[in-house]
Amino acid sequence: MQSSTLKKKLKSKTNLPEPLNIRLHRAISWLKCAEENQKDLDQCFLAQWIAFNACYAMDLHKENQKTEREKFRHFITTLVLHDEEKRVFNLLWEKFSGPIRLLIENQYVYKTFWDYHRGEANEWEITFRKSISDANLALSAQHVPALLEIVLDRLYVLRNQLMHGGATYKSSKNRSQLTDGSNIIGWLIPIIIDIMMNNPEEDWGEILYPVIEG
Repeated sequence: MQSSTLKKKLKSKTNLPEPLNIRLHRAISWLKCAEENQKDLDQCFLAQWIAFNACYAMDLHKENQKTEREKFRHFITTLVLHDEEKRVFNLLWEKFSGPIRLLIENQYVYKTFWDYHRGEANEWEITFRKSISDANLALSAQHVPALLEIVLDRLYVLRNQLMHGGATYKSSKNRSQLTDGSNIIGWLIPIIIDIMMNNPEEDWGEILYPVIEG
């Protein structure tokens, strides 16, 4: 689904709660920005992640805040529950199964790898192998929420590398994971937006920055 299609559908919806309508309007606007910058992979990926954040704004790696991680898992589980056409499943298991395996097996998008090199973790290889094993178990069991969480964790590390100046603009060193990551999340975001739009009765959470008339 293109942003123009989603925007037209959003305008036709008259029963959406205002917070959800604002959330989706913002997400679609950033999805449009990503579409307009497809030739610039770095900018496209950042716009895609902002679109995702508009759907669900939080810091995925505040590990000490257990409630935030639980909320995120609830968000993913709720999305999959309402995915009656199994679009997320088809995305992970069919369309991008190869790129997703490469992403999961790439230590450069694994958070603890970088924690170790900054002296913030004692090791990374054991937990990295366990993460790969968990992903493979999710694949074999067709456990969509578990696999989706692992994939988004990897993409979040990639996002941080760009957002926090940890990568050179148009660098050749991260092109493969950035290309795969952009393709995956570029297909995932329209699905997320559409699922949320189709289920306005669901509690999709509060907007961190609501519209305030001045």
